[in-house]
Amino acid sequence: MNRWILAGLSRYVLWNMPEERYVYLGVAAIIASPKMRQLMDMVVRLARMPATVLITGETGTGKEIVARAVHHYSLRANKPWVDFSCGALPEHLVESELFGHEKGAFSGADAVKPGLFEMAHTGTLFLDEVGELEPRMQVKLLRVLDGVPYYRVGGQKKIAADVRIVAATNQDLEGAVAGRKFRADLFHRLNQCRIHVPPLRERREDIVPIAEYFLEQYAERAEFSAGAKAALEHHAWPGNIRELRNAVTHAVITAQSYRIDAADLEMSNPAAPALTAGRAHCAGPSHLDGMEREAILATLDRTGGHHQKTADLLGISRRTLSRKLKLYRANAPQEDHVYVA
Repeated sequence: MNRWILAGLSRYVLWNMPEERYVYLGVAAIIASPKMRQLMDMVVRLARMPATVLITGETGTGKEIVARAVHHYSLRANKPWVDFSCGALPEHLVESELFGHEKGAFSGADAVKPGLFEMAHTGTLFLDEVGELEPRMQVKLLRVLDGVPYYRVGGQKKIAADVRIVAATNQDLEGAVAGRKFRADLFHRLNQCRIHVPPLRERREDIVPIAEYFLEQYAERAEFSAGAKAALEHHAWPGNIRELRNAVTHAVITAQSYRIDAADLEMSNPAAPALTAGRAHCAGPSHLDGMEREAILATLDRTGGHHQKTADLLGISRRTLSRKLKLYRANAPQEDHVYVA
C-alpha cells in the first residue's frame, strides 16, 4: 500500500492524490475514498476559521479522527488538544470535569482541580457525544460559547475560556431540539460549521485499506485473500470502523495461517448488502462487546501494556481506554491480565 505520512505541524495538502494514504493526526486515519478525500478537503478549508464545528455521523465512523484533523489544520495546531466524552460521567462529575472545582467544593474534593476548559486554553476542546449533556450543562456550555466567564465548582474567581469547541454526535440533534431534549440556541451555536462523516457502506473504497492497516498492527506478515477482500467490501458494516476492527482482530486470533480467508472473518451477516430503509443487520451487543474486548487486550499485549500506544493504535482516547479496562477488571476478576501505563 502506498502511503504518505502527514505528521507534526506539516501543512502539505495531499488530498487530491488518488492513491490510498495513511495520515497520522494523533490517531491513525486512512483516506482512500472520493467521499473522504472531499470531506478532508473541506476540513482543511474550514479548520482555519474560528467557528465552532459540529461533526455528525453514525457510531464508529471516525468522527474523532475528523475532529483531530480540524485541530491539526487550524491556527491552534500547536496548542492543547483535549477530548471529553459527555456521556461517560453523571452530571455532577461532568460539571467538575469541564469547569474544574476548588478544594472542599464537595465531598472528596481534596484539592483544586482545573477543568478541561482550562487545560485546553488557547487550543481545542473536543466534546464527543454532546447530545448526552443534561439541560443544566447545556446552559453552562452555551454561556461559555457566548464568551461569558465561568466559575469552577465552589469557586469565586471568574475564568475566561479561550478554546475552540469541536463537538460530535451520533444523534439527530434537530429531532432532539424539536422534542425539547436539546436547547435550540446551543444547537445553532454548535452548528456554525457542520461536517457529516459517511458510514463505511457509503465509502467502500476505504474498507480494505482500513482493514489492512488493522491487520498490520496485529500481524505484520498476514494478508487477506481475494475472497476475504470481497467479503469485507460486500459487508454492510452497521458498526462501521469499530466493527471492522473487531472482525480483523477476531480473524487474526482464529486464522490457522497468515493468509486470512473469508471464512476467518466473523461478521454479523457477511453477505448483507448496503442497508436499506434504515434497517441494519447487526450482531448482538454482547457479541460486539466481546470482540472489542479481544481487540483491546490483543493490542495492549502487543504494546507491552503501554496505554497511550494502545489507544493510538485503536483510534480511541486514553481516557476511553482506561474506562474500558476498568470495566474489564470489574466484570472479569478471575482473569489475570496485566495493565500498565
